[in-house]
Amino acid sequence: MSAARAFSTALRAGAPRAPIAARVAGIRGYAAAAPATGAANKPPVALFGVDGTYASALYTAAAKTNALDPTSKSLEALGGIFKKDPKLAQVLNAPTLTVSDKKQIVQELQKQLGQQDKEGIVKNFLQTLAENNRLGVLEGVVEKFGVLMGAQRGEVELVVTSATALDSRTLSRLEAAIHKSEYVANGQKLKVVSKVNPEIKGGLVVEIADRTIDLSVAARMAKMNKLLKDAL
Repeated sequence: MSAARAFSTALRAGAPRAPIAARVAGIRGYAAAAPATGAANKPPVALFGVDGTYASALYTAAAKTNALDPTSKSLEALGGIFKKDPKLAQVLNAPTLTVSDKKQIVQELQKQLGQQDKEGIVKNFLQTLAENNRLGVLEGVVEKFGVLMGAQRGEVELVVTSATALDSRTLSRLEAAIHKSEYVANGQKLKVVSKVNPEIKGGLVVEIADRTIDLSVAARMAKMNKLLKDAL
């Protein structure tokens, strides 16, 4: 099966077209529907939201053509672009983008793929996003495809959010503690993702699998305010 056909089939099965997505706007996120193509091609975990749906369709297409690793590397290259240029996400979400603008953006992004995308999976994917007016979800797709690949490799993602950047020693100690917990099964590897969000004021927010441990100052303040409000 060709790369273009594989992606098209997976996208029809798991990803909504723009008009449908518009009609369900405001409804809670939905899980990506995995096509009945066999366990080998099925995404290892269910993802939610439009970006999760597209990521799942992309995973299935890449699995069908035995191109998971090169597709993953291509998306990592795109992820690097978002890190270097924080304004890119804003540009992709601009409602004023014309057909010509989208074509030019896709061409520039395709140049960053290098020789990894030999099957044309990611190239076709970018074109599909542009045609469906979904370039704005690209950054989310890149992140969630990484989640799928991590699960496929037996990794468990540990997301640590702090008000300021944590040093490597603190992250290592936290990783060691979590690795010994009930949330990590034998043989699983932890993939630590460190994020900074000044709005939490201080403390940490730890996310692993479907569990969130909120130890932030902001959460404590919200809890205290609620207690005071209830008391009054």
